[in-house]
Parts: sequence; structure tokens; C-alpha cells
Amino acid sequence: MHTIRSFREHDWPGLWDLLRPVFAAGDTYPYSPTISEDEARREWIDTKRAAYVAVDSSERVLGSYYIKDNQPTLGAHVCNCGYAVSEAARGQGLGTRMCEHSQAEARRLGYRCMQYNLVVATNTVAIKTWENQGFAITGTLPGAFRHPTLGYVDALIMYKQLET
Repeated sequence: MHTIRSFREHDWPGLWDLLRPVFAAGDTYPYSPTISEDEARREWIDTKRAAYVAVDSSERVLGSYYIKDNQPTLGAHVCNCGYAVSEAARGQGLGTRMCEHSQAEARRLGYRCMQYNLVVATNTVAIKTWENQGFAITGTLPGAFRHPTLGYVDALIMYKQLET
């Protein structure tokens, strides 16, 4: 069983071990495949409102997500999240569990909506997961993501109202 909890300082080495290959693959996040550890920490932890990790019983980091305001001030009631699951934990429903957790945290933090700004259209597992969680594709950005092997591919904007 996995536990999802707030990021703690001692989680960083394990989280960096998880994020490095995700970013290096260059097929789901717009960060440079050669992003430095300091830059990755700034992007995933330091500039976000909150970050969370999914750990196993030995506290090994298997997944993570962050939550942040999607826009400043007048758009700050909408949050944005990013998720990463380690290769070892894929296909076990951890992405779904983190999405459910993030929605509960977003509500707790006072957000009314959740928006994903750049879901790479070739990331069909994530798209299916988000749709199963009630997210709708509200826009397509033609050729907005430069995939390392497929070239320019579409990116999707996905959205869910959290409060009615």
C-alpha cells in the first residue's frame, strides 16, 4: 500500500531519482531533458504552493505531484498540478490515487477548479486517467509540444470544476 503525504526535505533525493528519468525522456514535460537537479527542485518544489509524495512502506518515493495557482490573483482560484510516477510503480493505479488526492487537497486549499495546461496528446495513459477522473478536454494546442521522436505534437488543456 502506498501513502500519499506532504513532501519532506528528506524526500528530495528519492524524488530527484524519480523525476530525472521522467524529464530526461522528454515526452511528457516541457522541461529540458538535461535539467539540473537545482532547476528541477525549483520547478517541482520551490515555486509551487505544495508538493506531495507517494511512498511505500519503506518510505521509497514512487510518485509525486505538486499543486499551484494556475494564474495570479484573479485566476488564483484555479489550480494546476503536475504528476510523476516512477517506472517501478506504473500500471498500479498510483496516478489515479494521486489525482484523487490532489482534488481533495485542492478543495481543502480553497481552489474551485483544476486545469492542466499542457497534456501531451501522445500521453494517452494520462489522458485516460484524467478523463476517468472527470476532466474534460477544453482545448487543443496544435503542435505545441516538441516530442523527442515524433516532432511537434498537439497538447491538450484539460479542466475540471471542483466546486459547484
